[in-house]
Amino acid sequence: MKMKLIAIFVVAAIAFYACKKQSSTTTSNLQIRMTDNPLALQEVNIDLKSVEVKFDKDTAKWLVLNTNARVYNLLGLQNGLDTLIAQGSYQGGVVKEIRLIVGPNNTVKENNQIFPLTIPSGAESGLKIKIDKALRGPLETILIDFDAALSIKLEASGYKLRPVLKIK
Repeated sequence: MKMKLIAIFVVAAIAFYACKKQSSTTTSNLQIRMTDNPLALQEVNIDLKSVEVKFDKDTAKWLVLNTNARVYNLLGLQNGLDTLIAQGSYQGGVVKEIRLIVGPNNTVKENNQIFPLTIPSGAESGLKIKIDKALRGPLETILIDFDAALSIKLEASGYKLRPVLKIK
């Protein structure tokens, strides 16, 4: 299974909580949280527009979570800090992929100057994270840890985000 992560972020974590029995089906509330690894920049700002998930039962359909859409400074999410970026309730199953859709307002701040941050395909196809997590219990968490030091590169055309993410 190829893990194609084309952009930063977010990124955060997925917590599964509040399990309710409805006949033989489990409903899980899904939360996505974000954290970051340190980098020698002042800010790394990501314009998060939408968070979507794909389940194993429906390989073609992306389900949109209730997203806390805004610009996130990933460097503010270090040293054990994370933030809730999206949540939703779903009937059991296995989460196969998470997709982060980003907008155009992505920047880095270095030496008190703001520079654009390019995220290839971030707005079109989103940053896709392949996972294989079953929704089973009242509280399950998947934390997506963004490694800014490995993800942000200064290239001839400017700063680019080529995300390195860890699932915890």
